[in-house]
Amino acid sequence: MPIVVNLDLMLVKRDMKSKELAQIIGITTANLSILKSGKAKAVRFSTLEAICEALDCQPADILEYVED
Repeated sequence: MPIVVNLDLMLVKRDMKSKELAQIIGITTANLSILKSGKAKAVRFSTLEAICEALDCQPADILEYVED
């Protein structure tokens, strides 16, 4: 898949656990896991905004386009 989700890297850089991020942004840990694994078909801008705010980062720090 050409879009790679680097959420795990940002969590490590910010010394934050998935469970903590899920609580901060108001989604379930299961939904966050789907996003982290790259299996999500879409992400809401409001969720992306909340993640960026919580991790103090930009969308490009989380999502990356990689050619096949």
